[in-house]
Amino acid sequence: MNISERIILTTEEQTTINRWSHGKSIPLRLVQRAQIIQLSAQGIYNHDIAKRLDISRPTVQLWRERFLSLRLIGLEKDAPRPGRFPKISHKKVTAIVNATLHTIPPDATHWSTRSMAKAQGVSDASVRRIWKQYNLKPHLVKKFKLSHDRHFIEKLYDIVGLYLNPPAKAIVLCVDEKSQIQALERTQPLLPLRPGIPARQTHDYMRHGTTTLFAALNMLDGTVIGDCMSRHRHQEFIRFLQLINVKTPLDLDLHLIVDNYGTHKHPRVVRWLKHRPRFHLHFIPTSSSWLNMVEHWFAKITSKRIHRGSFKNVKELIKTIKQYIDSHNQNPKVFVWTASFESIMRKISNVKIC
Repeated sequence: MNISERIILTTEEQTTINRWSHGKSIPLRLVQRAQIIQLSAQGIYNHDIAKRLDISRPTVQLWRERFLSLRLIGLEKDAPRPGRFPKISHKKVTAIVNATLHTIPPDATHWSTRSMAKAQGVSDASVRRIWKQYNLKPHLVKKFKLSHDRHFIEKLYDIVGLYLNPPAKAIVLCVDEKSQIQALERTQPLLPLRPGIPARQTHDYMRHGTTTLFAALNMLDGTVIGDCMSRHRHQEFIRFLQLINVKTPLDLDLHLIVDNYGTHKHPRVVRWLKHRPRFHLHFIPTSSSWLNMVEHWFAKITSKRIHRGSFKNVKELIKTIKQYIDSHNQNPKVFVWTASFESIMRKISNVKIC
């Protein structure tokens, strides 16, 4: 007759087993396992323990062996189970991953779960599960644009330096124009928001003209100098520079971050700046509008005030824009630049490598 190995408990194990076997807040499965070990330590046979606890003898034997091999830890957690064998072989999984990465379907620009499932002879759910496991998302495309400016590094270093280490006794202003802002009037009044129903507006509208918003974002305090003009030629840009000149302290230098729009480099603009030495223009690299922080402010005024607005004429649109600027300047938010020149170059290098 086979006799099970005797269980001898240490003082610490005895205390823990007693607490588990009588614990009211202990899970029932752990209470039962502790009772098995407690009775086994008393020298009671497996079949008697099974009768007393109303369980099978193999169950008693299982937890005796688990305790003997792992002690208390073996009672707290179930033994790992192998699970069912995968229906899709590793070779098939590799084929699906390689096809996703290196091929395209004959009738589309990218794979879908259905087209890949049909091509590989598996179910849609299997493809979806494999893509999730390998973090593959063929339906998504992230856009990027790299500047081909010959002086990209010099200009980038200059702009980032102004953000992170601005010169003393000077103001850094991000300057740009938001052109062709349309005064659109919806053909019917906006239907207001209701529980379960979003606000609604007609898709058609009437055009009542356009305006151009000139803006200069102060990187020191977040305030904005803004003005609306009918066009955005070099004449209007000089008028806006004159406005900046009036609205800023005369004893401070002005460093303006601008893009490469032709009006900013017009000969008349150059002559105007030559007679006003406190103005310094810093040009961002081509195709790098993300370097000009005023673009973030343009996005805010567009989403908050212009996009869903309805304007009967250009005068009403300009009034709305000026009200937003006044409201912003009463409680300005400072736009903080944190990216270093080195971190930007690393990201650009990674994009080129890919």
